[in-house]
Amino acid sequence: MKLSEITCPADLKQAQAQDLPALAQEIREEIIKTVAVNGGHLASNLGMVELTLALHRTLNCPTDRLIFDVGHQCYAHKLLTGRQARFSTLRKTDGLCGFPRREESAYDLFDTGHASNAISLALGMARARDLKGEHYQVVAVVGDGAMTGGMCYEALNDAGSSHTPLVVVLNDNGMSISSNTGALARQLTRMRVSRGWLGAKKAVADALRKTPVGGDALYRGFQRIKNHVRNVLVRDKYFTSLGFRYFGPIDGHDLTGLERVFRQVETIEGPVLVHVVTKKGYGFRDAEEKPEKYHGVSPFVPEDEKTGPTLGAAAGAHITQLAESRPDLCVITAAMTGSTGFGPFVEKYPDRLFDVGIAEEHAVSLASGLAAGGMRPFVAIYETFLQRGYDQILEDICLQGAPVTFLMDRAGLGGEDGATHHGIYGVSMLHAMPGLTLLAPCCEAELRAMIDWALTQNGPVAIRYPKNTKVNLPFAGFSAGKWETLRRGGDAALISCSALLEECLTAADTLEKNGLRAAVINASTLSPADDGCLLRLHQAGIPVFTAEEHALTGGLGSIAAQHCARMGLPSPRGMLALPDAFIPHGSRKQLLQRYGLTAEQIAAAIQKVVRP
Repeated sequence: MKLSEITCPADLKQAQAQDLPALAQEIREEIIKTVAVNGGHLASNLGMVELTLALHRTLNCPTDRLIFDVGHQCYAHKLLTGRQARFSTLRKTDGLCGFPRREESAYDLFDTGHASNAISLALGMARARDLKGEHYQVVAVVGDGAMTGGMCYEALNDAGSSHTPLVVVLNDNGMSISSNTGALARQLTRMRVSRGWLGAKKAVADALRKTPVGGDALYRGFQRIKNHVRNVLVRDKYFTSLGFRYFGPIDGHDLTGLERVFRQVETIEGPVLVHVVTKKGYGFRDAEEKPEKYHGVSPFVPEDEKTGPTLGAAAGAHITQLAESRPDLCVITAAMTGSTGFGPFVEKYPDRLFDVGIAEEHAVSLASGLAAGGMRPFVAIYETFLQRGYDQILEDICLQGAPVTFLMDRAGLGGEDGATHHGIYGVSMLHAMPGLTLLAPCCEAELRAMIDWALTQNGPVAIRYPKNTKVNLPFAGFSAGKWETLRRGGDAALISCSALLEECLTAADTLEKNGLRAAVINASTLSPADDGCLLRLHQAGIPVFTAEEHALTGGLGSIAAQHCARMGLPSPRGMLALPDAFIPHGSRKQLLQRYGLTAEQIAAAIQKVVRP
């Protein structure tokens, strides 16, 4: 059976076992070909092919419910659920999303993108099934990286104590984005080295059953002692102590073995955990050898994948240099040490970097404890993921006045990863927190100056920055609480920050060609805002406009309007921002165009108000 012959998972049940390896290879080739052109999550999807095939061959989806944690590993799932014809549009604007998305297919049950929630979702769905007297299986596929998040254990504890029937498939590839660390990783490693247990158990059981005299009695005796032997060899008491029946470790690339186990667990009452061991990047040598590099990639030629420098790398390099003379300086990351730019730091100062796994809440509170002990912690987390630590930032950092600096990478539009990865709520999230200084650099030099300044403060600082910025102006220096005028003009004042300043400066050029001189102001400090700048603009009679790569509510425009109202000044004449809606995936350029934030659109909006 070929991939082109599969229109839905039911078609897979007609495939002959001998045809499946070729089908798996065809799926891998399609994934590699598409990601090479569009970018995407490569290594994790290559490791999921056989597991996805086995699940869809044994389940009856969409009647049975299949939930992917995070969801970036769902490419094979999309190919097998009627989306082959559109797979070439993966991650393109208005094309298939790189994560499960309900509007695409009945086989996608949730819009996902963040980690560690699938077991909770599955448990809720399983309880709804039981309350309504319905009959279907509920399966959650969770990576070992996601299992470093505390929410998984809250759900496991709840499910195990209630004995609710559901299946958790633990996809263990030894990686999240950075290599997994901690006690759970060590436990899974011990289990992983005993992958022969399942095969050995079956061989012994088969032999005992075939014994001519007393075979059944011998088999029952073996069943009584096997758990004791298993716990010596596999040490699986961790999950059984939570109330789960444990199966594994199982070779995640052995289709026959996977199908056998999934069919076996269908009849078990109560919660089951199937521990599957896969290889990230399986079938593509470069991705197998460098799974972290090929976790999420830009469009590439498979033999020569290249990426450019990022502001995260600039932050990591600067802090690594500062650490030479600052033994009190340390860094916390959440399973993304390399992606946030701190690979060089951990190589040079391994004892001063703490990768806590996908546990952002813990990362924030850990930083508060480190600060209370006399250290100066930097917490490097993508803005969209730092949302998960909201309560801890407010209670354990701001309330304590802890001198912790948050490095909020990937602020702004997250591009092709979509709604769950856009960093467009950070200002509204943090602006209201008492005592926290919120900064937004427009270039590497300003980012470095902000880091230096943060180390002189006795309270919390958050620095939010995009992946890249092309704003390249002579750096005049950073002064906290003061907005810098990058370009002067008396017909309008355009206040912006970070990467969008590039569009604003070009917009000012366009306006000048049309006879209007617009000032461009870098609002590098978002909290506290520069009241003096707003007052001076009002006194000079210059109409104020704001432009931001952020949701409108609670963003720069809202801040400016709030401060103007407090001083009795008129509100900005225009506030250009992203709408208060979930923004779909697409390239940054195309999304800026869609939401009116290109240079031409900004210029047109200002001209319409100032000179109709």
